[in-house]
Amino acid sequence: MSTLDTPADSAPGVTVYSGIGVVAGRVVAPVKRMPAPLTEPVEGPAPADPDAEKERIRAAGRAVSEALAARAEAVTGDAQAVLKATSLMAKDPMLLKTAAKKLTRTDAVRAVWEAGSEVAAQFEALGGYMAERVTDVLDVRARIIAQLRDEPAPGIPFSHTPYVLVAQDLAPADTATLDPNVVVALVCSEGGPQAHTAILARSLGLPAVVAAHGVLDIPDDTAVYVDGAAGTVTLDPGEKERKAAAGWAERAAALRSYTGPCLMQDGHRVPLRANVGTGEDARRAAAAGAEGVGLLRTEFCFLDRDTEPSREVQVAAYGEVFAAFPGRKVVVRTIDAGADKPLPFLTNADEPNPALGVRGYRTGRTHPGVLERQIEAIAEAAAAHTAEIQVMAPMIATVDEARAFADLVHSHGLTTAGVMIEVPSAALMSQELLGEVEFASIGTNDLTQYTMAADRLLGDLGELSDPWQPAVLKLIREAAMGGALNGASVGVCGEAAADPALAVVLVGMGITSLSMSPRALPAVAAVLRTVDMRLAKRCAGTAFNAPTAAEAREGVRALLPVLDELGI
Repeated sequence: MSTLDTPADSAPGVTVYSGIGVVAGRVVAPVKRMPAPLTEPVEGPAPADPDAEKERIRAAGRAVSEALAARAEAVTGDAQAVLKATSLMAKDPMLLKTAAKKLTRTDAVRAVWEAGSEVAAQFEALGGYMAERVTDVLDVRARIIAQLRDEPAPGIPFSHTPYVLVAQDLAPADTATLDPNVVVALVCSEGGPQAHTAILARSLGLPAVVAAHGVLDIPDDTAVYVDGAAGTVTLDPGEKERKAAAGWAERAAALRSYTGPCLMQDGHRVPLRANVGTGEDARRAAAAGAEGVGLLRTEFCFLDRDTEPSREVQVAAYGEVFAAFPGRKVVVRTIDAGADKPLPFLTNADEPNPALGVRGYRTGRTHPGVLERQIEAIAEAAAAHTAEIQVMAPMIATVDEARAFADLVHSHGLTTAGVMIEVPSAALMSQELLGEVEFASIGTNDLTQYTMAADRLLGDLGELSDPWQPAVLKLIREAAMGGALNGASVGVCGEAAADPALAVVLVGMGITSLSMSPRALPAVAAVLRTVDMRLAKRCAGTAFNAPTAAEAREGVRALLPVLDELGI
């Protein structure tokens, strides 16, 4: 649980907010707070002068459009496309006219709210591209209402100078316009170490602290010192904190590049691979020095679709990733739909508990044929490239499932089948499971969630959603032992692999490879190269025998002074 306190090593009167550090780094910069989400406005009286209110709504729409267009000119790529589309929507005649008609019975703010809801519903019903614009409609609605109320616009604050973004939490849509050259650190009052914000921060290489309750009370433009390793946010930093931030900036520059292979001090090799979702991701990962792909999230080919993508679409998409790693290993995870990744043609939106429902490999029971067609597409793409393709299934819980999946993969000419270890039953039965398949990969995000019965998106459960939890570490070791007894490799492709200290522990437990965000590669390699297997096993024993997650982390850090030397 995060606290507001004054640590012993801080000067008297210094205010420090404590949370969970998820990405190391030390930064000093002013705060900008994410505006609170828009809530449904109450219905107000009809205006005395409807024509004047109509013009006020049109003026608000123009102001929003111009502001978004100006922001679009300051960015590039996907962010620019998102901003331009939203800018056009702010001037959409349908939205503005629908709002204007409602002024005969209610005020301008409520009129815009209702109009936005109606237009969004119409777009949703049309499906396809129009349905994809529903998010734009609701974003514009919020921005116009903010303009009418003379309040800050929703979304990521715009600034020409660097700042620390403080928010309750960040939704995926919030991050489309986040510029890591301006947002230099993330601090959230909610969220856990494996929630979306933490994953985003790792992918961008931004120092980040989550579950830091109270930070929303920090006024805008207040200077703060963020220590992502310690999980602290210090108000009004002094000379000590500014020197620490400057030192981190120097060391970070040295950690921006990585070239493999990753050899430990005694020559033990630890393959470091990347988690990717698209061909562009894969090309960036290859440029960052990744030795291959430890997790290809094939959902990218299925998301935002009303129907299953064709075989040709899938073959082309997978082929882009395979082409980026000729002769290297690419581990493909079959579609992991369900829970937080619903697909209209594959999952049931009415499940009472989607996280424990039909997701991952289980969707093959309710929609036979989709998985087999995907494996056919993977096999066709693999035949056209030289990458070493391995295929694994998510949410495997029993030996029967592992056997059936291996038979399906092998029947299509693919030689290497594997399973994801994400539920406790798979870890406990790893010896038997790995007698049926050639390899396993541990998804520490879900394994932690299911072991601790804690939703990883809930900030109040941040302490439980921690891969350093002893129960989680015991299951990881059980899975590694199952692999060793079968002569099978067991890797980790969850977010835990991106934690340099935990990476040492994982290797010491017998994990054979690590896969992570490409931005995490340099720091993980820098630490692993300073230790030998003897020290790694000692770190693993320290973590494994600790009674709490905090004591496990602290005990390992005490054995690895290089972490403090590097500022991670």
